Amino acid sequence: MTTTENQIVSMFYELKDVDGNLLDSNMDSTPLSFIMGKNQIIAGLEREIANMNQGDTSHVAIKAIDAYGEYDKNAIQIVPIEQFAGLELTNGMTLYGQGEDGNTVQVIVKEFNDKEATIDFNHPLAGKDLYFDIEIAEVRDATEDELLNGCVEGSHSCSCGEHDSECCGGHHHH
Repeated sequence: MTTTENQIVSMFYELKDVDGNLLDSNMDSTPLSFIMGKNQIIAGLEREIANMNQGDTSHVAIKAIDAYGEYDKNAIQIVPIEQFAGLELTNGMTLYGQGEDGNTVQVIVKEFNDKEATIDFNHPLAGKDLYFDIEIAEVRDATEDELLNGCVEGSHSCSCGEHDSECCGGHHHH
């Protein structure tokens, strides 16, 4: 049996880079839950998980193109330092701002002087091949509410806007 679209998968994972540095892990906390087929995780990882069952573990290597994309040299911008008034800038620091689409964007300060700053809009993992060790904790069918909201009940990664009462673990009875 393989995992199919509209099933909820909960998994533990460790994410490492090509040098074996640990980038992210939830092994000691709550599993990450998501709905298959909804692009809630990177494409390369979802494809691998489709062949796994509850209780399976796997080591998955994902090329940058199937993860956060290739590194885009055009995503580097030079902006006036005034835009960062009041911020203590350091080279390599991460800032969070708002993109043109209203979503949160993460940018990295490459370098700066007293006039301008060079900002990198690439995802910090862009251009990197990623290595996951994953363990499938649970696979179950999604409820109607979950499919409607695109949110896994009781999960912390939910952003449900005005439907908060009906999702994110809210108890909603028809």
